[in-house]
Amino acid sequence: MTQAQTQQETTREQALAALRRLVGSTDAGFRDGQLEAVEALVERRERVLVVQRTGWGKSAVYFVATALRRAEGAGPTVIVSPLLALMRDQIEAARRAGINAVTINSANAEEWGQVRAAMAANEVDVLLVSPERLNNPRFREEQLPELAAGCGLLVVDEAHCISDWGHDFRPDYRRIRTLLGELPEGTPVLATTATANERVVTDVVEQLGAGRDREVSTIRGPLARASLRLGVLTEKTPERRVAWLVAHLGDLPGSGIVYTLTVSAAEDLAETLRQAGHQVRAYTGRTDPADRLQLEAALRDNEVKALVATSALGMGFDKPDLGFVVHLGAPSSPVAYYQQVGRAGRATERADVLLLPGVEDRDIWAYFASAAMPRQEQADAVLTALAEAGRPLSTVALETIVDVRRTRLELLLKVLDVEGAVSRVSGGWVATGQPWTYDAERYARVAQARTDEQQLMLDYQRGERCRMAFLQECLDDATAEPCGRCDVCAGPWYPTDVPREAVDVALGQISRAGVPLEPRAQWPSGMERLGVPVKGRIPAEEAMSVGRTLARLSDLGWGQRLREVLREDGEAPEPLVQAVVQVLADWDWQRRPTGVVAMPSRDRPQLVASVAARISELGRLPLLGTLEPVDGGPAGESGGNSAFRLADVWGRFAVGPELATALAGHRGPVLLVDDLVDSRWSLTVAARELRDAGAEDVLPLALAAQG
Repeated sequence: MTQAQTQQETTREQALAALRRLVGSTDAGFRDGQLEAVEALVERRERVLVVQRTGWGKSAVYFVATALRRAEGAGPTVIVSPLLALMRDQIEAARRAGINAVTINSANAEEWGQVRAAMAANEVDVLLVSPERLNNPRFREEQLPELAAGCGLLVVDEAHCISDWGHDFRPDYRRIRTLLGELPEGTPVLATTATANERVVTDVVEQLGAGRDREVSTIRGPLARASLRLGVLTEKTPERRVAWLVAHLGDLPGSGIVYTLTVSAAEDLAETLRQAGHQVRAYTGRTDPADRLQLEAALRDNEVKALVATSALGMGFDKPDLGFVVHLGAPSSPVAYYQQVGRAGRATERADVLLLPGVEDRDIWAYFASAAMPRQEQADAVLTALAEAGRPLSTVALETIVDVRRTRLELLLKVLDVEGAVSRVSGGWVATGQPWTYDAERYARVAQARTDEQQLMLDYQRGERCRMAFLQECLDDATAEPCGRCDVCAGPWYPTDVPREAVDVALGQISRAGVPLEPRAQWPSGMERLGVPVKGRIPAEEAMSVGRTLARLSDLGWGQRLREVLREDGEAPEPLVQAVVQVLADWDWQRRPTGVVAMPSRDRPQLVASVAARISELGRLPLLGTLEPVDGGPAGESGGNSAFRLADVWGRFAVGPELATALAGHRGPVLLVDDLVDSRWSLTVAARELRDAGAEDVLPLALAAQG
């Protein structure tokens, strides 16, 4: 036996021992591809991309490789991991194997000093960091160089996030390319993902291998999940889809996840299912971090039948015996869908996966897609503003200069940062002065790819061939073949009946109308720059009170019906009027309105006027009149930031002579009727005009709210 063969045999023995410590079993063995990845990292110090199905054991590869590298005297493994839930699971798994794992993230700042001390003492085997840390100036300057110089292995988890073409592209992941270039020669790198098609694989490999002569090794396995039974149940109305869950959630095996596309849908559905007697809780981006921990534990311990969740419960949540995943509304791509359903059936012989798509899905896809990629005019405006400022500008300051909503602005700044056009410094952002060109062709290709993925999701729903094979083909898995278990291969495995009593329960819950509409409390900062002479808190004598909307457009019940009503102008349909009457009847106001005023609407004047008239008629309230639009009414478009939205409506509403006369002799609050509310600045400015004209209080009522 040669020395190389002897070394290989030793590595394999040590790797197997480490694996058995990790899983707590003396007879555990490696799955296909795991040992090959460990050997590539430990013996040959390669850069390796692993593309394997969810539950294959990618974490076993980097923990075993860590144990072997640390035994050789190498520095700690650095894992870039996208979610706190994933970090918590990884830390616990590492501890089971005797590996000391710690984390630096936004939620444990009080522990950073202890972590740095432990790192300095060489007591840490694994350090987990979020990609957002890589974008922190102080972290990049003070800690990253030392980590790069001393780490024994770099792991990039959920590596599809690096790629523009990945379904979950994250600008912060682009920093990893810079980190790769700073690693000493011979530092092994492992990138892992379960959701990468050929285009994403090619992109990630190019980034892993940039500036190096050695090729990146790719270890790719079959993506079929033998435990999953896939199905699609098409019901035309929201109430029937909800009713199916009311009737049949308890029939699904074990405990699981019910995914929705929006926060409001998750909250509404969880409440409906609880009212029907099911043990469920909502889990969304609005859920407090401490509550998330409690909810994840409740699901792991089978204390709830399901968590009703948005994609906030996605990558990283690990419950090997998860019994089912149901989607109320389809994700926008088969790749994203494959990732979410991959949470189920990792350690069970069978898990059920059911999709209940809705006609409103495409509207929701379009809404989220609109913020996915930067727009040239916005990028140019940001760069111009920073260049002309000559000093760092905060995000808040930029909002008064460029008309970009906060979330989109933060995403845009990250993209410009990783592309070298701007830099984050103490006090905000500065332009670097480096040449930067908007890559319109690339963004157009990405946008087209997203559109193609949406079409593939619609094709999946039609069920013209095996559903598992279809998902594998979307991920360019050459081993795709009919699974024999899905509803296309074997017929529906799920009940298709929707009992009338379940429909009644669903209707009783999701048909309820009325969502509080909170008033604006503060004027945006820096409005003087935009010619609007206000600042600080909105005075009580100028403000509107808490109002109501019939529903949010993302709500399961009235939200979907309002989408249809708002598509064109016309008389208010009677069911809409009756729902408005119910909202008014349930409104717990301190002082009942004594008159009605209509907002001027450019798109739906007849609808708004008819709702105001019917409220006046049915409530026996005087119809005081309609505010007059000034110079055509509000300027601009919806979707920008608060400062510009306020500037667009400032001075655009007037109390005309007839309305002024009516208000002069009027006592009591007025009900201000509008069609669609987004930023709330139109209602805020209109209420200010009415209060100035003598209205004692203003109670806003909108048919629908965005979101």
